[in-house]
Amino acid sequence: MNSAQEWRILLHALRDLRAAASADAALVTLVRTHGSTFRRAGTRMLVHADSRVVCELSGGCPQRDIVLRSQESIADGTPQTVAYNAESGMDVLLEMGCGGELEVLIEPLLDPASTAFAKPLLACIENRRHVWLATWFGRDGRPAPTRHLIWNADGVVHDEFDDAVLARAVAAVVERDGLSHALTLRLPALGCEAEVLVEPVSPPHALAIIGTNAAAKAFVPVIDLLGWQLTLVDSDPRRLAAEQLAPGVRAICAGPARVRELLPLDADSSVLVMTHNVEQDIAYLAALRDSSAVYIGALGSRERAERMRDDGGYSSARRLHAPAGLDVGSETPTEIAMSVVAEILMALNRRGGGPLYSLGGTIHG
Repeated sequence: MNSAQEWRILLHALRDLRAAASADAALVTLVRTHGSTFRRAGTRMLVHADSRVVCELSGGCPQRDIVLRSQESIADGTPQTVAYNAESGMDVLLEMGCGGELEVLIEPLLDPASTAFAKPLLACIENRRHVWLATWFGRDGRPAPTRHLIWNADGVVHDEFDDAVLARAVAAVVERDGLSHALTLRLPALGCEAEVLVEPVSPPHALAIIGTNAAAKAFVPVIDLLGWQLTLVDSDPRRLAAEQLAPGVRAICAGPARVRELLPLDADSSVLVMTHNVEQDIAYLAALRDSSAVYIGALGSRERAERMRDDGGYSSARRLHAPAGLDVGSETPTEIAMSVVAEILMALNRRGGGPLYSLGGTIHG
């Protein structure tokens, strides 16, 4: 699947394409994967007729072949699905070197309707709304012009299906299985068998750092690369005013008593406490204890971490990540930032954080 950052880049490109009324592009979507592949189902790439791409899939041999096939679809205006498995695309499959199989949908963007879903989906991402995206791309085993359905807990956001029965069937699968990854379904619809790719689309992860200091600044370039949202929190307005904040970085002046009121936290957010004042750290941690944040961390020694855990009311060691970060021998502020961000990713993806060579099973899980 695409990350929130990739979605934003892709959706902005689709919006620009629609504004230019251009048909010289194709949208590529991985609709099925099996085994070890370079990306998972739901990942998308935009290919222009001149071979420029937005949100590269792999950069290797499969992508070069997909770009060539996309140019063919752009030229003749025909969508196609391409399988790379033991029966077809064998040369490219061997060059992939990852042993997996995949199926790719290539859809030439012939008219504005083909990108109509981009605007409402981008609005949901920018407004931090978790949504589901269903892409109806096949009829009776043949590729067809795609239709999109977007919905969330409050209801339907965008509907191109024009088939209430199919829309309910897709939503029922999500409600029943609580899908955390993309899945391709085959369901009856309008006198045919529909192939529908269903996937969750989450907003960018939001990290709040409490404490304005040199160590906090080291997080800015790391967070920027990931496309996460960053908020700096401090109880002293003078420290915040003295900061030269990078574009997109928010600042909130709030002490422990008001941090929950002024700092919005949800299941797509994390908090790192690092005021370098143990009493203040404890006060902030106590205020954040029952928040919805997926990760709460604090910097400090093991002795200090034990005190923060006990006095902050954290009975579970797993709820408070202190000392924050993975054991990679980090010393400098930038190394510490990378270590903590890696631990946040571990928590987000519910992984153990060990070296890949020592793990069994698939890498993506």
